[in-house]
Amino acid sequence: MALLDLIDSPQDLRKLSPDQLATVAREARERHIDVVSQIGGHFGASLGVVELTVALHYVFDTPHDRLVWDTGHQGYIHKILTGRNDQLPSIRQRHGLAPFLRRDESEYDVFGAGHASTSISAAWGMAVGRDLNGDDFNVAAIIGDGAMGCGLAYEALNNAGHTDRDFIVVLNDNDHSIAPNVGALNKYLTSVVTNPAYNRVRDVVKDVLHRAPTGLGNVMEEVAGKIEDGLTHFLTPGMLFEAMGFRYVGPIDGHDVGALVEHLERVKKMHGPILVHAITQKGKGFALAEDDPWTWHASGPFDKVSGSAAKRGAASTGPSLPRYQKVFGRALVDLAREDERVVAITAGMPDGTSTDLFAKELPERYFDVGIAEGHAVTFAAGLATERVKPVVAIYSTFLQRGYDMIVHDVALQDLPVVFAMDRAGIAGADGPTHHGALDISYMLGIPNMTVTAGKDGTEMIGLLRTGLAHSAGPFSVRWPRASVPAEVPATSEIPAVEYGTWEVLREGSDVALLAVGTMVRPALDAAQELAARGIDATVVNCRFLKPYDAEMLDRVLATHRGLVTIEEGQVSNGFGAFLAREIADRETGTGVLTAAMGLPDRFVEHGDRGGLLAEVGLDARGIADRARELAARIGIDTSARSAAIESAGPQSA
Repeated sequence: MALLDLIDSPQDLRKLSPDQLATVAREARERHIDVVSQIGGHFGASLGVVELTVALHYVFDTPHDRLVWDTGHQGYIHKILTGRNDQLPSIRQRHGLAPFLRRDESEYDVFGAGHASTSISAAWGMAVGRDLNGDDFNVAAIIGDGAMGCGLAYEALNNAGHTDRDFIVVLNDNDHSIAPNVGALNKYLTSVVTNPAYNRVRDVVKDVLHRAPTGLGNVMEEVAGKIEDGLTHFLTPGMLFEAMGFRYVGPIDGHDVGALVEHLERVKKMHGPILVHAITQKGKGFALAEDDPWTWHASGPFDKVSGSAAKRGAASTGPSLPRYQKVFGRALVDLAREDERVVAITAGMPDGTSTDLFAKELPERYFDVGIAEGHAVTFAAGLATERVKPVVAIYSTFLQRGYDMIVHDVALQDLPVVFAMDRAGIAGADGPTHHGALDISYMLGIPNMTVTAGKDGTEMIGLLRTGLAHSAGPFSVRWPRASVPAEVPATSEIPAVEYGTWEVLREGSDVALLAVGTMVRPALDAAQELAARGIDATVVNCRFLKPYDAEMLDRVLATHRGLVTIEEGQVSNGFGAFLAREIADRETGTGVLTAAMGLPDRFVEHGDRGGLLAEVGLDARGIADRARELAARIGIDTSARSAAIESAGPQSA
């Protein structure tokens, strides 16, 4: 029987001898590869922390001792060791294990982790709370995968380091976030493993210990250890962290489970703030992921031998359509070639936003600032003051972290920065930490902000053109984590969308469906279903949410008795609420009944994107049902119409 099969909790792990831990690590790594190769998921980061995870749960008395993980895609091995091994194949599936860490999933998940760089702040809060309550337990924050490049981590280190409170930070240094890490800090940390002087010091210390006469070994070990610690501080990042008030331990080979256990046992007995520096390799144990950790950060199902993607379902009858992000990435390059003032900015997500295409073609005008969304926004604001045209490409949910900078540094100064928001709406299997549910609400609330959403890839590019030509303040455009619904022409063939305009796609007389972005196509499908039931619906493409098309809204209000707004964003304080206020301020249309459709006022769980949209009523059937309810409220009698349509046959509908 495999050792991993005997482990239902870390308590079982701690019953093993230290010599057995390497076997547990090997089996946990194989389990991770087996599961992800079958169902897909985050891959390389967890492979890199296998030994570290085993050592942490072996040394610390979890869950009494608190392990606070950063960037939760490192947490698969943690889940395997904490009673969720049998459930691992359900990860990222509807009603299955969450893709990241969640407090309501396990007592071992002491703090939720979806966004990066939160662990030190949260763990520090736990350490202070422990002492205020007079409790006794260890607290360790495990930060890595690029998260140390975010300012939040340094705010926490600065706050924690000036005290003598017992607190541990473990730096999982793998030289990557999703893409390779960037910036001066990364160069500093990388210098550790490439510094020949440091490695020579370690070799000399080991030789001194080896030559020590019998009986002097303990004394020599203590002296040599102090010598090594002192020189290490001058040759490694120890100087940086010591200056911030942390005692530095490392660097340690993060794949030597025995060395990790030995060092962590020592650290557990120390007092005050301590930083443990572990050098790991993202993708460790799977050759393809070791060679290309960027590509293998996450994966769909794949063949474990060849690494090729697993085939799904029947063969396609035609070429598949590209994802929105790819269409955006290629178009942005084209637009930048047309205007040399255009630059691209992302925050550690070049592949996810497809700005990596820009980096390859126009590297001198491309800026990846790492996991530092707030800096990305204010950096763009500075560029805009010098007549540069910055396009800030960040996931909708990650851009929330730069909200204050959008307000104070961009909008307040009327600076022309274009915000290109990927993963807007339902993000699918990544769940509530990654759903872009709030960007419509938070962008609409900012004065001077233009808020837009295209109905397809072509209109998305047209809106980008409009945004780059707009000089009177910031401009935002959003798109989903999905494939475009139709072929997209060459960028040169796509004109700018006229500023502040809507588009009527279907004329009706009963109810008007005012659809935003991705909701335009299901609204058109719903209109067809409504027609079959005797309800004549107008469909309007509300591509500009702010400023909206006031003239067209007045016309809709004058010619319809009911109006439904539909958006793939949270309905609370969204476009529907925004438009309801505008309607209330008018004399025209005060007798029109309105209904607002959007994501519910709760966090939507993880699962298939299409299934989740249907679950919350944002598909053609859900839209048609809501419009029928509204038609009934305004007194439209569809029974006679439906009977006439049925007697006339399907062509009438």
